[in-house]
Order: sequence, then structure tokens, then C-alpha cells
Amino acid sequence: MKFENDVDAVDALAQSYQNLKSEIAKVIVGQEDIVKTVLISLFCDGHSLLVGVPGLAKTLLVNTISQALDLGFKRIQFTPDLMPSDITGSEVMDEHRNFAFHKGPLFTNILLADEINRTPPKTQAALLEAMQERCVTVAGVQHILPKPFFVLATQNPIEQEGTYPLPEAQLDRFMFNIFLDYPSYKEEVDIVKGTTSGTSKKVNSVLTGEEIIYFQHLVRKIPIADNVLEYAVSLANKSRPNTEMATDFVNNYISWGAGPRASQCLVLGAKCHAAITGKYSPDVDDVRAVANFVLRHRVVRNYKAEAEGISIEEVVKKLF
Repeated sequence: MKFENDVDAVDALAQSYQNLKSEIAKVIVGQEDIVKTVLISLFCDGHSLLVGVPGLAKTLLVNTISQALDLGFKRIQFTPDLMPSDITGSEVMDEHRNFAFHKGPLFTNILLADEINRTPPKTQAALLEAMQERCVTVAGVQHILPKPFFVLATQNPIEQEGTYPLPEAQLDRFMFNIFLDYPSYKEEVDIVKGTTSGTSKKVNSVLTGEEIIYFQHLVRKIPIADNVLEYAVSLANKSRPNTEMATDFVNNYISWGAGPRASQCLVLGAKCHAAITGKYSPDVDDVRAVANFVLRHRVVRNYKAEAEGISIEEVVKKLF
């Protein structure tokens, strides 16, 4: 992609976002904030964890995004008996008695990790290593994953029997933690009308892999004022109990705060949020727009907060 200057490139990013949103809206009714946040993480080269009860179109959303983007898509249903080699691939002996590497479903552009908390830590770790390093090592040989590589994992917040919750260190690999809620009455009427008739909507692809990689680099080049960057870093800093910037509220109700990766995600997310809303540099409002999604899985409440019913959203609001 070639543009005369970076301003034109940011305008093209904003237009591409609008085109993507329009295509996705053909299939996904409502959920505008969810779609927006998932696309921001895509343009920031980050991964997202979608949390919601069954039937809220988490899988359909990911499938629709993969159709709107000219990218490979694979889905893995995580189960307790899934092994690391089932997702990364393994060495297989061919007819000439030589070992050849057979790639697993991890070798794609968009991977849907369905119910990631249903599989043991060993298999979770294999996926999370690939998310961080963008490669897998099998039998001592490193295999590079295709670019762009984007993981959308889903989790069911109910029915926690027989699950393996992701530890905080592994949750930190996800740029955003996105909660899906029930649709409104009107939205549900539209969903049922659209899905119980004989018509089907065709989603056109509007972006290629090369264009996405270009926009991922562009987002990092967007300038940010020092005061906005410092505001983002201060949000993460204030979430850490018993530190210089911590408030009494944080000291009383938080066990662990967000690490430096949260500050990076806040800045990148703010840059992309600014770009897709027609701005050429992010302000404090852009940081606030993504803060909930960045911080909610990185800040750990203590027993006192849980006993008093203080939600993680309330904690993030207090940081503002």
C-alpha cells in the first residue's frame, strides 16, 4: 500500500474500519462496541479473550470477521483431552521412514480458541507460547507462524466445573478481555428474524493480510503527546497496591495490579481508537475508551473486594 503521507494512510485505516464494520453488521446484529474492540486489537497486532454465556454469537463473530478479511481461519474446540501436538502439529514418519512435520491448526491467520479454559495448562501453554513468540518449536526445530496471526479465545463465565482457569501471567498475553452481554429486546427480535428465515447474507472481504500488516505498523507510528502517554502509564501504576501512586482504595481492595504490558496495550489501543474515529493523535478519552478492556483481566481483587461486591469495572473507574 502506498500513500502520499501518513495522514492519508490514517484516513485509509479509518475508512477500512468503517468498511469492515459494515460487512460484519450484515451478520452480527448490535454488539457494536464488541466488534470495534476486536478490530482495534487486530489493528494493534494483539489477541482478545471473549467472555460470555453460550449463544451470544462469539463463534459467529470470529467467523464473520475472518470472511471480511481475506485471511485463513481455523477453529479449535478445547477439551480436557486435547494435547499440545493437537494444536501445534507433530513429527510424522512418512513412507520413506523419514520424519516430516505436519502442521496443526495453529498455522493460520485467525485462530478461534473455543472455550480455552476447558483444556489443561499444558495445552493452554502451547497456545500462549505461540501467541507471544509467533512460532512453535517441535522436535528442536522452530516453525514460524504466518502473519498476521491473531487469536480470539472464548470463555464461558458459568459452569466452572471441570475447567482450568487461565493464570494471571497467561491472561496477560491477551491485549483485551471483552465481556459480551445479552442483546436488547429489539436486537434479539432482529436476530431471530434474520436467522429463522431462508435468506443468507454474503460477507465480502475488504482487507488483505498485507494491508492489515501495513496498518499494524501504521498504528505504532501514530504520534502521542507525552501527557497522554504518561496518563496511560499512571493508570497502570495506580492499580498496583502499596506503591507510590496507589490510592487507599487500591491498597484496600486490590491484591495485584497491572504490569508494564498493560501500559503498552493502553497506548497502542488509544492510538488505534483515535485513528478509527478520525483523529491523528490520541487524547485521554481514547485511553479511557480502551482502559476497561485492557485492565479488567490484569487487576486482581482481594477477598475484601469480592465480599463487598466491588466489581472490577468499579475498580477501573476509581483509577480514572
